[in-house]
Amino acid sequence: QVQLVESGGGLVQAGGSLRLSCAASGRTFSGYSMAWYRQAPGKEREFVASTDWRGVYSDYADSVRGRFTISRDNAKNTVDLQMNSLKVEDTAIYYCNRIPGPGFKWGQGTQVIVSS
Repeated sequence: QVQLVESGGGLVQAGGSLRLSCAASGRTFSGYSMAWYRQAPGKEREFVASTDWRGVYSDYADSVRGRFTISRDNAKNTVDLQMNSLKVEDTAIYYCNRIPGPGFKWGQGTQVIVSS
């Protein structure tokens, strides 16, 4: 069983930055496209960003394009999400997983709170 572990969340002021990291136990990320998702209170989990298995090509939700950057380091076995110019509406629990689905078992996520 692959265990996904997200970290790096916290409380930041609007306009600030945060860098999230995703790691997995049991196997490396090599060979898998990966994505970040988020779930705000009372809302469904939504796609945020993705990167191909080589970490060359990326895709973003319209709501975060230009502010967030996804990257990966297969040697370190991590997938990161650099979040800049954070907005209050970015407040959510952030999760990572492989794509396409079905992915691995969802991890606990990491909470991001953006204050006004």
